[in-house]
Amino acid sequence: MTALEKQTQRDFEVIVVDNSGTAAVRRNGAPPPGVRVVEEPQNVGFGAAINHAFRESRSRYVASLNDDAAPHPGWLAALVSAIEACPDAGMCASQVRLYGEDTLDSAGMLVCGDGSSKQRGHARPPGFFPVAEEVLFPSGSAALYRRTMLEQIGLFDEVFFLYCEDTDLGLRARWAGWRCLYVPEAIVEHHYSYSAGRASRLKAYYVERNRLFVAAKNFPARMLAAAPFVSLARYAWHLRWMLRGRGAAARFRLEGASGWRMPWYVLRAHGALLLRAPTLWRQRREIRRTARVTPRIFRRLLGSYSISARRVAEL
Repeated sequence: MTALEKQTQRDFEVIVVDNSGTAAVRRNGAPPPGVRVVEEPQNVGFGAAINHAFRESRSRYVASLNDDAAPHPGWLAALVSAIEACPDAGMCASQVRLYGEDTLDSAGMLVCGDGSSKQRGHARPPGFFPVAEEVLFPSGSAALYRRTMLEQIGLFDEVFFLYCEDTDLGLRARWAGWRCLYVPEAIVEHHYSYSAGRASRLKAYYVERNRLFVAAKNFPARMLAAAPFVSLARYAWHLRWMLRGRGAAARFRLEGASGWRMPWYVLRAHGALLLRAPTLWRQRREIRRTARVTPRIFRRLLGSYSISARRVAEL
């Protein structure tokens, strides 16, 4: 909250969504004047929490900010200035740094051919992306969204609950013809995966399930047909890096879980995909019905901001 009080942009409202289910914010004392607290009766997930805040607000822009992210004073002003200068931009991505380190967490996002998404520039020096430029979509940990865009394409898909909901929203926005800008002056420091752990059991399941939902809803037919083969390549790289003590699979083991349990999460995720297939199919058809770009252009767009299966497994 202190970081928001120091923002050079003063014309904004703060809505804190307490997703603890235990009124944790209220129990820690009264919020500063002008701050509204929305208490959820239980943990409803990231997307549902942001959606609730959106409905409480009437602002032209909505900024999402994780509770483990600390923005620099000029963060909000830089985002608003960038989006107002570009009418066809519906989203802005921050320069998100790893907290206390001189390295990037994300400078926008990338998508793999199986629906997995990763941070652009992760672990690189902050100066690696020095100028404002178009990117695919922002990390929801610190992003700015145009209200007009959200009213057109819909809000975060609350079924995702945790992880990849920003990927789904970003891709739906790109289908609708909206652009995303990376704003290097909008700096945020982020405790990466502070709440759920960098490679926890919870994260392993939801990331795998939700990347399937992303692909089913958003990938053109040709990409969707190829996605299982990309997944097989990624699983092979996960195994290789795990045996070498590197990557997400190795961190999964270090956090006390058996790496050999990962196939179970993969099976669970595919089971969830089958159960939700009719709804995903309806959502997919609605996205195509309102699309303003062709599948060919969309494939090219994803190709411009792609990440390999090997790199996904390595990070």
